Amino acid sequence: MNTTTEAAAAVDDGALLQDAFVRELVKQIRAQDTHGSWDGKSDLQLLEPYILTAEQRRALPIMGDPDPDTLWRLDLFHNAIGLAIERATGVMVSPMTKMSHEGFGRTVLTAGRLVVVNRHLRDVHRFGYPSLAKLAEAGNKLVAEGVAMIGQHRDVATWGA
Repeated sequence: MNTTTEAAAAVDDGALLQDAFVRELVKQIRAQDTHGSWDGKSDLQLLEPYILTAEQRRALPIMGDPDPDTLWRLDLFHNAIGLAIERATGVMVSPMTKMSHEGFGRTVLTAGRLVVVNRHLRDVHRFGYPSLAKLAEAGNKLVAEGVAMIGQHRDVATWGA
């Protein structure tokens, strides 16, 4: 990558760090740092484990068991989606994940009695996105899906509240 391309990528990453979903994900990560050991890390450094280049992805085996760090990142990703939906709608959202030890499963985000996001998961040991832009795009897509579902069925989403 030449310096012009690197400079453009840095500008794009700087703008993406202001994205609402990305900000929520960074908040989730920082909230896990109870001892302040990540205080010196930039937001981009904290998000690095979510970025898997094509080469890194190819280096991972096709089949494999997800490690605890990967499962933790997956949980934080879905927690950030839920909180972003909550901020947009004012309705509390709860994520639930059921995963086999082989990395296959499902995550659902619920609000009241409504399933606002239903996501099938596979190859979780390879969880990651090729760029920060793709990470933001994936998160924002799920947030928009959840917000739309609550908009269509608000009475079910707020049932019992």
